[in-house]
Amino acid sequence: MSTLLTVSGVVPADLDAQLAAGTRPRPDYLVLAQQFAADTLDFAGARNATGRLGRLIERVAGAKALLAWATFRVRNDHGVIVTDGEQIGLPYALLCRFGGRGRARHLMIVHLLSVKKKTLLWRAFGLGKFIDVLFVYATAQQRFAVDVLGVPAERVVLTPFMVDAQFFAPERSSKVARRMICAVGLEFRDYSTLCDAVDGLDIEVVIAAGSRWSKRPDLITGRPLPANVRVCTLDFVDLRDLYAESQFVVMPLFETDFQAGVTTLLEAMAMGRAVVCSSTTGQTDVITEGETGLYAPPGDAPALRAAIVKLLENPDLAQTMGRRARVEAEARFAVEQYARGLAATVRA
Repeated sequence: MSTLLTVSGVVPADLDAQLAAGTRPRPDYLVLAQQFAADTLDFAGARNATGRLGRLIERVAGAKALLAWATFRVRNDHGVIVTDGEQIGLPYALLCRFGGRGRARHLMIVHLLSVKKKTLLWRAFGLGKFIDVLFVYATAQQRFAVDVLGVPAERVVLTPFMVDAQFFAPERSSKVARRMICAVGLEFRDYSTLCDAVDGLDIEVVIAAGSRWSKRPDLITGRPLPANVRVCTLDFVDLRDLYAESQFVVMPLFETDFQAGVTTLLEAMAMGRAVVCSSTTGQTDVITEGETGLYAPPGDAPALRAAIVKLLENPDLAQTMGRRARVEAEARFAVEQYARGLAATVRA
């Protein structure tokens, strides 16, 4: 029996061409599908497979519900279903609860399970009976699943997040570091605290305030910025160059218990850059304090400024941390490593 992997989005029709041209990193679902020898099902495939009923479901409940429904319809054609997030996995489990589980085992990737509505849904309908394995990225989410939701520890697999360390690699950019630092992304980013922390410093600060998947509002656009700060949005290649030009990367976060910012952290590390990061509850599994970066308490502008100044005044330390970060990215977080780890559980 084959494996089915859901993709919460639309796989670009020209993905192979983009990869061949070197204009984007390999998406995780591509490497996972290769490792699992899996079929994939994205929003477009779900629409094509479900006809008028699918269109109605999408109109009423959205594309994620549509994908869950399309997955449910083909569950008996596969031995394993891997849902790529709780936004698909929970509604799929709910459908199994009322419509029959079928023969497939269900493995769900977890990003953020510890929110009230998801917890209520889990408990109200006993969804844990319809999910065999949880893959979690953060220790805090692992503890929540075991201690709060009561999932047996052996069914909760803590796995490192991933980065395409072949695309995000120092040698792939012609840029060199100059007197600049950067911050990247949108999800749970506390750019107000960053602006307060860098105001008046003799350093250019670039904020690439964009996200490929976050639906949260951009809290930086429209606010007065310090003279040394500018905001932009970048494609993958320009983003790689931004990392290369930066002395190090800053990740200012609001307090949260999931791995907000992890994509940027790993991209920066793969580019050989140290990271100054907010020490949130969820962001504990990537940076090694004093080895690959520095932490500062969330919302604490003076502490964040002190960490930034420390690396600015000690460029050799920043470079040493960056070299260690690159080694860590290749050894622990490369997308191939990530996919092999999940594939071992899928095979089991």
